[in-house]
Amino acid sequence: MDNNKIMIVGTGNVGASIAFSLMNQRTAVNEIILTDIIAKDAEGEAMDLRDALAVAPSYVKVSNGTYKDAKDCDVVVITAGAAQRPGETRLELLKKNVNILKGMIDQIMASGFDGIFLVVSNPMDVLTYFTWKFSGLPAERVIGSGTVLDSARLRTRIASYLNVNPKSVHAYQIGEHGDSEVTLWSLADVGGAKVGEMLPEKTLTQISEFVAKEAYDIIEKKGATYYGIATCVAQILNSILNDEMRVLPVSSYDHFSGTCFGWPSVVGREGVVRRLDIKISEKEGILLQKSINVLQKSIKSVKVKV
Repeated sequence: MDNNKIMIVGTGNVGASIAFSLMNQRTAVNEIILTDIIAKDAEGEAMDLRDALAVAPSYVKVSNGTYKDAKDCDVVVITAGAAQRPGETRLELLKKNVNILKGMIDQIMASGFDGIFLVVSNPMDVLTYFTWKFSGLPAERVIGSGTVLDSARLRTRIASYLNVNPKSVHAYQIGEHGDSEVTLWSLADVGGAKVGEMLPEKTLTQISEFVAKEAYDIIEKKGATYYGIATCVAQILNSILNDEMRVLPVSSYDHFSGTCFGWPSVVGREGVVRRLDIKISEKEGILLQKSINVLQKSIKSVKVKV
């Protein structure tokens, strides 16, 4: 299609923040359609965003619409669903959100949509799997935001200890976007210097624990997380629409485990061009398998017609 047109489904904090993030940077996106179960909310957000067009760095058409408008979109971003409440795990959201998801995907596919799904709603990895199942699209065109945000948190935390710019830190969280996610310390580096050799083991453990739990802390303090994920989603969208072939730890279908989870992958115009073949340590491999087990169990727990 190459319209560089996207639809954002759900105009709560996350969906609105994604649109705002795109408006306030040089972006590949030409047009944004906002849709929400509360139509007037989507309309209000579109109006508010349009007010910024005269001074925003990019000109992006913004309007509200319905699922029928997905027909000629390149990417549909799914942010809608029941919100994560304080103390609630992402996986506890599962049963609520799979049923909501099926209704959305059925209507979007009925429009004639033939682009890429980008799933942000939690529990994101499992909902990415079911989006793939419900849509019938090729696996490479159904992407979850994965551990892109978690990896950004990791890089920022490492940078604060080493007094460097987070952009100079190369490090990944992988696996479930949630409690069982894994830090790849064996591959983390700053300018080629191994982070694991620069910081003591105790500090590495503290960093991993902080990254895995930070979302809960933010939710407890302000009710939700949205600026971080919005900026990460904007990065993923630009990588897709510009065909940047950037390596991002997005969530996509893994044929070996039959699940979707965050893993360093090349992201371009076709979606996930390939999941990288990287060597991780034996300890990391064991922890990743535990994370996969959590996701497999969650997928099996859902009784829904695919």
